[in-house]
Amino acid sequence: MNGSRIAAVGHYQPARQLTNAELAGMVDTSDEWITSRVGIRTRHIAGPDEPVDELAAHAAAKALAAAGLGPDDIDLVLVATSTAVDRSPNMAARVAARLGIPKPATMDLNVVCAGFTHTLATADHIVRGGGASRALVIGADKMSEVTDWTDRTTCVLVGDGAGAAVVERSEESGIGPVLWGSVPEMGHAVRIEGQPARFAQEGQSVYRWATTQLPPLARQACERAGLVPADLAAVVLHQANLRIIEPLAEKIGAVNAVVARDVVESGNTSAGSIPMAFSKLVERGEIAKGDPVLLFGFGGNLSYAGQVVRCP
Repeated sequence: MNGSRIAAVGHYQPARQLTNAELAGMVDTSDEWITSRVGIRTRHIAGPDEPVDELAAHAAAKALAAAGLGPDDIDLVLVATSTAVDRSPNMAARVAARLGIPKPATMDLNVVCAGFTHTLATADHIVRGGGASRALVIGADKMSEVTDWTDRTTCVLVGDGAGAAVVERSEESGIGPVLWGSVPEMGHAVRIEGQPARFAQEGQSVYRWATTQLPPLARQACERAGLVPADLAAVVLHQANLRIIEPLAEKIGAVNAVVARDVVESGNTSAGSIPMAFSKLVERGEIAKGDPVLLFGFGGNLSYAGQVVRCP
C-alpha cells in the first residue's frame, strides 16, 4: 500500500449560539450590516469550561465512530490550531489522553486558517511514507477566546468549533498532491498577537488577495490531482466570508460543484472551518463516496494549502 485516503470525518460545535441580533446589542452593528458584508447569520461560542482540546476530541470521536475504529487503531494525532493557550502538553497529546489512544505520535501545527489542509497533507505524507498506519487529523479553534468583543470589525466574524478526519493507508490514493505556500510579506494581514492575544486582520487586503490570486492556485491543485475544476463534486474553501467564497468557486470554474457555505451558520472558525464544512456536506448526503472534493485553506501568515480528496 503506497497511498492514503480519508476513511471518515466528523465535526463538533458548542451548544451556545450567538446571533447577529445579539451582537447588535453588544456593539454598533446590525443583522443587515453583517449579512451584507460577510454573509454570517449566527456562530457557536464555547464556554470558559470548553477548551480547544475538548472541541477537538468531540470531533475526533465522531470521526472514529464513523470509521468503525477505536483508540487502539490510531498511531498519529495531528491538531491544527492557533488558539491553544498552553504550550505543553500540546493539544494533540491532550486529545489522545481524552480519547484513550495508547501511544501515538502527537503534534500540533499552527498555520491558522490554512491549518487543516496543511495538517492533512502532513498526515498524507507520513502515512504514505510508512511513519504511521492511521492518523487523526483535526482542525480546532476557539476564536472567541482571542477576540475583542468590543471591536465590531472582528467580533462579528468569529465562531468556535472543530472538524476531524481519519486518514489511513490504502492501495489507491484518495488524497491528491498538496499545493501549498505563503506570502510572507503579507503576514501582517491576519494576526493573533499580543498579551492577551487578540485577533486582527486587514480585511480588504485579504479580500483582494483571495479573489485575485487564489483562483489560479486552486486550479493548480486540481491539475496536480489530474482533474479539471468542472470534475469537482464539491468545493470547500476556508469559511471566512461568503463574499469571498461564492465568487471564488465561480472563478475556479467548478461549475458542477456543491459549494460549502457553512460560514453562514458557523462564522470563521479558523482551522476548524474546512473540516467542519466538509463533514456537514458528508453528513447531509450532499456528496457521495468517491466524489472528488477540493479543500483549500488560506489566511494567517498569509499561508495557503489545497488538495483534492475523495469523499469517504
